Amino acid sequence: MSKPTEAPKFFTDSGIEIERIYPKKDVPYENPGEFPYTRGAHPDMYRSKLWTMRQYAGFSTAEESNKRYHYLLKNGTTGLSVAFDLPTQMGYDSDHDLSDGEVGKSGVAIDTLRDMEILFNGIKLEDITTSMTINSTASILLGMYIALARKQGADIKKISGTIQNDILKEYAARGTYIYPPSPSMRIITDIFEYCSKEVPKWNTISISGYHIREAGSTAVQELAFTLANGKEYCRAAIKKGLDINVFAKRLSFFFNAHNNLFEEVAKFRAARRMWAQITKELGATDAQAQMLRFHTQTAGSTLTAQQPINNIVRVAVQAMAAVMGGTQSLHTNGFDEALALPTEDAARTALRTQQLIAYESGITQTVDPLAGSYFVEELTNQVEKAAWEYIEKIEKMGGAVKAIEKSYMQNEIAASAFEYQDNIEKGKKIIVGVNKFAIEEKMPDNLLRVDDSIRQYQIDKLNKVKAERDNTKVKAALALLEQNAKENVNLMPAIVDACECYVSLGEIADTLRKVFGTYK
Repeated sequence: MSKPTEAPKFFTDSGIEIERIYPKKDVPYENPGEFPYTRGAHPDMYRSKLWTMRQYAGFSTAEESNKRYHYLLKNGTTGLSVAFDLPTQMGYDSDHDLSDGEVGKSGVAIDTLRDMEILFNGIKLEDITTSMTINSTASILLGMYIALARKQGADIKKISGTIQNDILKEYAARGTYIYPPSPSMRIITDIFEYCSKEVPKWNTISISGYHIREAGSTAVQELAFTLANGKEYCRAAIKKGLDINVFAKRLSFFFNAHNNLFEEVAKFRAARRMWAQITKELGATDAQAQMLRFHTQTAGSTLTAQQPINNIVRVAVQAMAAVMGGTQSLHTNGFDEALALPTEDAARTALRTQQLIAYESGITQTVDPLAGSYFVEELTNQVEKAAWEYIEKIEKMGGAVKAIEKSYMQNEIAASAFEYQDNIEKGKKIIVGVNKFAIEEKMPDNLLRVDDSIRQYQIDKLNKVKAERDNTKVKAALALLEQNAKENVNLMPAIVDACECYVSLGEIADTLRKVFGTYK
């Protein structure tokens, strides 16, 4: 007599077992917009205001990126999001030896304020919100943005946007760091302090789980490590003497929207609830300071070069998870981004995906549409429980910086990435068009490529700026910056002044390298 077949088990990508059905449970009723914000940061959510449709764009030169921004704005984008090339992220000008082969490739090349002027030509900074995905050189790019706003005659107290400015996840997952952790944290808290007084509408950090997830973490690890990093930033700011009820209002988060729709919704709901508790324990009493607001980007790592048109569906599912999870801002990836930078057609299709969800799906018409689902409520609880377990381990190590220095986060992410890929290769995890339903196909012929001649164009432009600027003022600006770095004076005023003198990004970063050293 044969043994009965064992019923198959199902799990989320974080390893949480999914039951066949979920029994009826009493779910505590919560109002959206009220502590602990599980159901949403605002009472009416998208009934009163849609999320910001913020398409991430930047490539080649400032001139080319400016054309793409105007194209996106014309097609309904409601916020800009700037991608910078690798040299800009690492604090090197386009003429640096290490910039060879990378200028304008992963984003736009920005060497001086002149490039920033071109990048936003025809765009009033008072009329748009801008997000800049930049970390180790965030202070410099923000300095250029403020300098440009002043040049446009804008009231800098009215300009709004976000800099990513999250260096801890660079050490843990991404790698575009320059200085050691201690001076890097000092720069971040200098930005907090400066912006709270001078640019009060600016979000001074976007604490990022996105790149942690892209490096291979699970949803639970993404949530736990991101909130642990956020807690570390809050502690550093409090230690500097800043008021959590002031600076925490300008903190934002940046999460990944991956393929497992219900786990992603649960992650976003749990994130708000957990952050409300963390900030309350750190002393926040103002509701606005306890509230987690976040930007979401669909998962670049899930895009496939095989059958790229399938990516349109992946992006739609991920975007719906972000919206049903209550995001404040959203970027949707182009279907061709596993192969190259997105073409205009791919970027427009990605934007239209958001617009279809917003105006045709009906899911924006009620707040937290999955609330009360036995499955979603229980999954939210389980994701939260698993994330707290990670955070408790990190706390016992002494916090996020100590955990990163011990390579704890890095090792956990690496183990999860290996397991995920191993499951794909063994066929346990199905990727449509890759390890199942594959077809013979040829490479698309209309991909967007950035020519290597861009570097020489940037170098010529940089040399022209250096020849035309007042180099006496440049020398004085860099001397003041070096002095302030040594004397622990807030760096932002000197950085803004240097940017206004057309000091290059590389010159400012090198001055700080001289004082702070580099992290190996």
